[in-house]
Amino acid sequence: MIHRTVLVKFAETTTEEQLQEVVTRFKALKNHLTGIVDLQAGLNFAEKSKEYQIVLMVRFEDKGALDAYVSNEEHQSVAAFIKEVGRVDSIGVDIEI
Repeated sequence: MIHRTVLVKFAETTTEEQLQEVVTRFKALKNHLTGIVDLQAGLNFAEKSKEYQIVLMVRFEDKGALDAYVSNEEHQSVAAFIKEVGRVDSIGVDIEI
């Protein structure tokens, strides 16, 4: 099983509504992809690393499911929206569990 975690930092001009829309669109990916065991997204409320406003987490059955996710059209659309609303930076990590 593969676990991916992504932290996303947005511009100061990104609104709370846009951040919530990112969360909503990301969660909807579960309906468009196969090989996903679990998918979570939410707003970071921690004081530490608070400059990263959104946390995205996905567990995949295997690396093949991860590879399919990366190239999936729906995922690409969400990634484009994230850039459109002001993504400044992101940190992503994958681990095998």
